[in-house]
Amino acid sequence: APLAPASYHPKPWLGAQPATVVTPGVNVTLRCRAPQPAWRFGLFKPGEIAPLLFRDVSSELAEFFLEEVTPAQGGSYRCCYRRPDWGPGVWSQPSDVLELLVTEELPRPSLVALPGPVVGPGANVSLRCAGRLRNMSFVLYREGVAAPLQYRHSAQPWADFTLLGARAPGTYSCYYHTPSAPYVLSQRSEVLVIAAAHHHHHH
Repeated sequence: APLAPASYHPKPWLGAQPATVVTPGVNVTLRCRAPQPAWRFGLFKPGEIAPLLFRDVSSELAEFFLEEVTPAQGGSYRCCYRRPDWGPGVWSQPSDVLELLVTEELPRPSLVALPGPVVGPGANVSLRCAGRLRNMSFVLYREGVAAPLQYRHSAQPWADFTLLGARAPGTYSCYYHTPSAPYVLSQRSEVLVIAAAHHHHHH
């Protein structure tokens, strides 16, 4: 799409309800909000010249409804808006990219011990559960304990759980999930065994 100078037509904002990561079959609404009243909105997928969907509304907000989404509908979206007085084929600057992920299950995280999996009685150890996605909730489990040991919400694609050295030895696993409904869960990590360091007592 031929774009006009940015100063005239600032970019709109694009968001997704209920979330940007959903399971298949959920109804997703993409909301495009313009910084000024617009006349037509277009939803674009990168690499495609023509807009995927149009909405003609004389307001600052357009909603695009994706019903019962499939994994194929995931990917990158942008929206633009235009007004009748801009001349043919002229659109605003595009919004920032919105990444929509439609999946039954998120990739399995890794679980590693920092600084290492052998802990002295006075030392602490951190367990890092690392996934691929930001803004997820991470959950740490210990074998033999039914309830989650710790929860962490993280803006990074990982979360660190601190364990006190004396109690740390054991077998652990973790997973992560989207922070709000509709929840999408990852597979569980492989297990990590934390061992106690053996001290030699000299008499």
